[in-house]
Amino acid sequence: MTDSSEHLATFHEGERALQRKAGVGGRMADIGPRVIRNFMPDQHRDFFAQLPFLIVGSADDDGQPWASLLTGPPGFAGSPDPRRLTVRARPLPGSPLAAHLAPGAPLGLLGIEAHTRRRNRMNGVVGRVDTDGFDVRVEQSFGNCPKYIRTRQAFFLDDAATLGEVEHMAALDAPARAQVAAADTLFIASRHPASGVDVSHRGGAAGFVCVDDERTLTLPDYAGNFFFNTLGNLQVDPRAGLLFIDFERGDLLHVAVTARLIWDGPELAAFDGAQRLLRLTVDQVVRVTGGLPLAWVEVPDR
Repeated sequence: MTDSSEHLATFHEGERALQRKAGVGGRMADIGPRVIRNFMPDQHRDFFAQLPFLIVGSADDDGQPWASLLTGPPGFAGSPDPRRLTVRARPLPGSPLAAHLAPGAPLGLLGIEAHTRRRNRMNGVVGRVDTDGFDVRVEQSFGNCPKYIRTRQAFFLDDAATLGEVEHMAALDAPARAQVAAADTLFIASRHPASGVDVSHRGGAAGFVCVDDERTLTLPDYAGNFFFNTLGNLQVDPRAGLLFIDFERGDLLHVAVTARLIWDGPELAAFDGAQRLLRLTVDQVVRVTGGLPLAWVEVPDR
């Protein structure tokens, strides 16, 4: 099937290449333009407004993607019209986002409500920035399936302690490796030089991310929506930014990586059910310890 003009506008060349490799190019040519919009539907606008945190993907001056977190009482994010999201929050101390937040900067935003397994994404460009927060002009808005989400509910803490030490490292030290090895959730930011920044969720049983050594991680990739937003970006620019949250201590681990995609072979066969692997080389690490103004409570699976 020849790509339609709507498909070409919806998905860039990296996404389309992986859709064809996975045998779903024709299906995505039909589905993509119907579910990826250039505005936020009312359901998504209401959803973002009830969240106590957002995950944000951004890129530094060298184009390296980073994944960060913004927090506030429910209502700190709102959509005054379908083409705009207003965020009344500033980056947390130590957050890579602080250096990237400027008018015209591309951002990827993920709203996720883990206890209901709902998640919606919005990618756009920063408009206004002031002391209270910023606006994002919507370029893409779409929902995601509820797979692989660990059910825990987040609560914003008004009297949260000040965030602790900020550490910059070239590799994962022993505490960082332990945090990654115990994680059941991560967030991954990626970019395309023309289409902007995206941020997505990955989850699984604790230990689903393999820590091969202080500079190498292996992340299995399972069946999803076949949009290939993240992997398509990595086809074009192999750099990504990971965010791990310690849900008990409040520590944040930002990890800049370079990715290599593994489609077959004995390494893949060792991961039951995985369709691909991401072999991730660690380039930079930023750890912020303690004091995150959120508390999480585990809830039963629905």
